[in-house]
Amino acid sequence: MPMWLQALWWGFVGGAALLLGAFVAWRWRIPPKAISTIMAFGAGVLISALAFELVDEAADGGGLLPTVSGFLTGAVIFVAANAVLARKGARHRKRSNGRQKSESEQPGSGTAIAVGALLDGVPESLVLGLGLVTAGAVSPAMLVAVFISNVPEGLSSSAGMKQAGRSAAYVFGVWSVIAVLSGVSAAAGFLLLDGAPDGLIAFITALAAGAILAMLSDSMIPEAFENDHMLTGLTTALGFAVAFTVHSLGG
Repeated sequence: MPMWLQALWWGFVGGAALLLGAFVAWRWRIPPKAISTIMAFGAGVLISALAFELVDEAADGGGLLPTVSGFLTGAVIFVAANAVLARKGARHRKRSNGRQKSESEQPGSGTAIAVGALLDGVPESLVLGLGLVTAGAVSPAMLVAVFISNVPEGLSSSAGMKQAGRSAAYVFGVWSVIAVLSGVSAAAGFLLLDGAPDGLIAFITALAAGAILAMLSDSMIPEAFENDHMLTGLTTALGFAVAFTVHSLGG
């Protein structure tokens, strides 16, 4: 199978986890504390992945300066784009507690939420394609991290969409499109950067990591602590430990 097609496939697999989470949220009513616990676990997984799979390897491969500059650039880009989308009604797109705006409350919020969901997913997919550039194979640890974290993202966000009165066609349509575009993003990451200088690859990898951390801070972590209970911090640490274990065994 051509490498770009492998990137397309694995990007789609990671994005399809959003559909799995959406199905669970649509089929069953998940207690708010359970959603917070699942989101905390997913946040811990992503924190570990961006630290060990992305930033550390970017610095080793391309140096400190491209890594740090890329990381900060990614965070700035995400925060700026997120601020624009928040004003359009997508501020609470990952919230499950009824804070999402309905279309009647804020016209255009449905489009903003869809674009915001895409903004959240592209950096994760991009680095799956980059793994094929740098290592010749998708990182199992990164793939597991993306899949595990996307399930609670899809679950929480879809629960909020349902409470806001959005239809099943809208919810599953959004996640289906994003799953496909996740595959396209992974393939683009491979095709555009195959043979690129190490410094540029490090910059782009770290850029994705910075965007992921900003997304975690702006959306996943607040949702994880929305219904605070004593095990939230422990659950986040458990997610980190699981992802680090997968990384260590894969290495």
